[in-house]
Amino acid sequence: MTNTQPVEKTLRRQTFSGIVVSDKMKDTVNVEIKRFVKHTKFHKFQSKKTKLMAHDPGNTKKIGDKVTIEACRPISKNKAFKVIA
Repeated sequence: MTNTQPVEKTLRRQTFSGIVVSDKMKDTVNVEIKRFVKHTKFHKFQSKKTKLMAHDPGNTKKIGDKVTIEACRPISKNKAFKVIA
């Protein structure tokens, strides 16, 4: 007995939510992601932030908008995320 049905592999990509801090580039937005993490040694909570560039076709998002970004193939040197919402 052999199964001839194709096996579907679901791909789960990284997703982050943040706020648009720059929209000056063509088809690109700069998104700031804030995290609240616990220090491993001193057990004190810290606020950390990361800025990521994301692909936004048509420049639909403006500064201050809350967006969700998803990892994708590298689009340019610094851009490997796309805006999904």
